[in-house]
Amino acid sequence: MSARWLADDTPLRLGVSACLLGREVRHDGGHKHDRFLTDVLGVHVEWVPVCPEVEVGMSIPRPSIRLEQRDDGLHLIEPRGGADHTHAMTSYAARRVHDLERLALCGYVLKKDSPSCGMERVKVYGGSGPAARNGRGIYAARLLARFPLLPVEEEGRLHDPWLRENFVERVFAYRRVEDFFAARWTMGQLVLFHTAQKLLLLAHEPKAYEKLGQLVAGAKGQPRHEVASEYKECFMKALAKLAKARQHVNVLQHMAGYFKKLLSAADRQELVQVIDDYGKGLVPLVVPLTLLRHHVRVHGVSYLAGQVYLEPHPKELMLRNHA
Repeated sequence: MSARWLADDTPLRLGVSACLLGREVRHDGGHKHDRFLTDVLGVHVEWVPVCPEVEVGMSIPRPSIRLEQRDDGLHLIEPRGGADHTHAMTSYAARRVHDLERLALCGYVLKKDSPSCGMERVKVYGGSGPAARNGRGIYAARLLARFPLLPVEEEGRLHDPWLRENFVERVFAYRRVEDFFAARWTMGQLVLFHTAQKLLLLAHEPKAYEKLGQLVAGAKGQPRHEVASEYKECFMKALAKLAKARQHVNVLQHMAGYFKKLLSAADRQELVQVIDDYGKGLVPLVVPLTLLRHHVRVHGVSYLAGQVYLEPHPKELMLRNHA
């Protein structure tokens, strides 16, 4: 394996709202260039840019549009001229997400607040009162319905370092689990795959690790497609839960237990102290992990060396450097 996060070096393919790559496709002819996506994450992924409003035939520039709740459902409306783009957008969205299926996307980044691409809290107008922030863009709704396990985030939420790390971690995890089950696999290989994900799962959702362990233990004789489907669903839903500092501390302490008889008293104390410092918010997660990786390498602890948790995404992204 060339790296813990992937089985090969093929770039991951992610969908993205085109304006976030700096393309001037917004209603005012502008863009919403996000430097993290292009300059940092973009080094490790292949972007598939999509602008539903342009691809459905709207001009650049164009009148602004918004979601309006009417008696017969949600509509996509030009408030000034009254043009209704609902049917055109829903038809386009169905075709577009169908076409995306063949591209084997591993994630998607949407433009927040957009009546076509917004993932959540999009303004919905109706009646004489203020707009309610309880909507979802028409294209985004179709995308999420078609790919319920696909890691999807809005660029605004990715400014939060915890959400950013979680999203990228899920992107690489999605690729791993999809690649594993797409190839010919044996029960023994499934056990090895699951074992390698143990500490990662424990950091997110310990109960999911137990549930998946039971699935793997009873997989023999079960329909293979059912095993794969259930494993992928439980795996991705578990990783969607944010790994909190307390859970990371539990995993770090679990790993430290492997070195009780291998380290000197001074080295053990150093390891305990740095984990405690992380738990108190004095150092970022990368600090205890760097020390643990050092001991894993020096003492050849093969079980820990095979754990994805140690390096679930490229270190160049520096996602575990926040406190």
